[in-house]
Amino acid sequence: MEYIDAHSHVWTPDVKKYPLAPGYQVSDMVPPSFTAEELQAQMMPVGVNRVVLIQMSFYGFDNSYMLDSMAKYPGMFSGVAVIDQNGKNPTPEMLALKKKGVRGFRIRPLSKKVDEWLDGECMEEMWKTGAKEGMAMCCLMDAVGLPALDKMCQKHRDTTVVIDHLARIGVSGEIDPKEVDMLCKMAKHPNVYVKVSAFYALGKKKMPYHDLLPLIQKVYQAFGANRLMWATDCPYQVQGDHSYQASIGLVKNGLPFLSAMDKEWILEKTAEKVFFQGI
Repeated sequence: MEYIDAHSHVWTPDVKKYPLAPGYQVSDMVPPSFTAEELQAQMMPVGVNRVVLIQMSFYGFDNSYMLDSMAKYPGMFSGVAVIDQNGKNPTPEMLALKKKGVRGFRIRPLSKKVDEWLDGECMEEMWKTGAKEGMAMCCLMDAVGLPALDKMCQKHRDTTVVIDHLARIGVSGEIDPKEVDMLCKMAKHPNVYVKVSAFYALGKKKMPYHDLLPLIQKVYQAFGANRLMWATDCPYQVQGDHSYQASIGLVKNGLPFLSAMDKEWILEKTAEKVFFQGI
């Protein structure tokens, strides 16, 4: 089986060629460097041959480094870009980015109230264009943002939605059953997918992450393997006492309720369907 990591960031210390967005400093880049080549050094030894690159916040709306990495290694990378979700007329930019291999857009609550984070004309247009063009809305949020997302999914039933990092359930150290139920209820929307990812940041935050099994099993039972995708959230997954091998190892060997076919979907086929069509 060939594996796809559905979520990794890359950046370069070359801030002259790729300037940081206003409000960011070089000191914010931790680690100082995580280039496409440094990602390859992590992914290739464990059999990962494709990755969905997620635009890094350091660069704001300038997706240049991610796009250049995608162009440098054709077929290896898909992209999730960041544009101004509160701007005007996003469709031309979305279409231009699609031509360069972007298949989704990261959206998040930012400064809006959590029950209003999906309000606004720009967001409405992004969702409509996403549905028409087969481009996903990729949501970085805590479980508290799920009710608003539920309403938006009811309104835009044809838009593909990907929930990052199990809705960050367990980031506090405790896995709240109510939040798990909130996430699982999103399975009623057939175009909603979930990234089973960022194990280093959830629950006990310790390898081999077996404390996350009940959470993952409930999400699996709700969504099915063909709507789940594994990801690392590198480079954060390879910092400190964590490793790339431990992340993929949890899905390959640590979830006894998964069949061989389930693993194929979670480790490759789901991400391929959502992020690699036409690449």
